[in-house]
Amino acid sequence: MDIVSLLVAWLITAVSLFIISKLPIGVEIDTFPKALISAAVFGLLNALVRPVIFFLSLPITILTFGLFLFVLNAIIFGLAAYLVHGFRLRWGIWSALYRLNCTQHYQLYYP
Repeated sequence: MDIVSLLVAWLITAVSLFIISKLPIGVEIDTFPKALISAAVFGLLNALVRPVIFFLSLPITILTFGLFLFVLNAIIFGLAAYLVHGFRLRWGIWSALYRLNCTQHYQLYYP
């Protein structure tokens, strides 16, 4: 992955986080620069922490036929919200699960 595609992915993630924060689903981001920081933290957590948590939760992921991956993604999203000041989940982990539910349905119906 070259630097241009990395920057484009970062910008798209930041814009999508900012748009999601304007929807009434419990995700709140104060400003667009906070969305940029949140996207960077979210990307770093997905790259560094998610593989470790995935490996540790592999038995429960197999038992639930992969459905635990939704919870794993919500945990990473909640951890990003915890680490970035100005990025909040109004209803805690439930906001993250609802956000993931919305994005998963969108990916299923509009690939």
